[in-house]
Amino acid sequence: MGIVTADISVTLDGFGAAADQSLEHPFGSIDEDRLHRWMFDHRDDNAAEAAAIVDAGAFIMGRNMFTPGRGDWDLSWRGWWGEDPPYHAPVFVLTHHERDPLPMEGGTTFHFVTDGLASAVAQARAAAGERNVAVAGGASTINACLATGVLDELRLHVAPYVAGLAQGSRMFDGVGALGLEPVAARHTPHVTHLTYRRPAD
Repeated sequence: MGIVTADISVTLDGFGAAADQSLEHPFGSIDEDRLHRWMFDHRDDNAAEAAAIVDAGAFIMGRNMFTPGRGDWDLSWRGWWGEDPPYHAPVFVLTHHERDPLPMEGGTTFHFVTDGLASAVAQARAAAGERNVAVAGGASTINACLATGVLDELRLHVAPYVAGLAQGSRMFDGVGALGLEPVAARHTPHVTHLTYRRPAD
């Protein structure tokens, strides 16, 4: 069986998104260009880290990673990524509102999980088989995985700027004390990649 990993781009002060998400601004008023410049404008310099983000047999994400909507579903909404999302595997979306599975091109199917994180993890593990399960975000979903001990490897991609937000989705909020072991670090002018693992029991 594979492990459970998570990747997230954050600012120096730990934010992965601002609180004011909208259709036009999936990450809210945070400077998305500076947050993700390493992945798009400088992809060749960070090819291995970018490829690892979608190298999994199944994915888990919070509802806000899939949609800017709240409450009941707008069934015309099919995600931020067009008809061929980058996952090419089952994706389990945490939500309080039921929705039928949404098959997309390229092998991605979004499944909407209403009975909690543990259920999403179990379903993702079953779907992934021997491959890893990746938590695609956002920070609150990754924090929940850290707090419950289901995350084996955390990969932070730290952009070199301070967001200075009053509110937002911030890594390690509400997680409590953690004993993570640093296992890798790599720096480029546009990002610092940090990898941590949960200590073996």
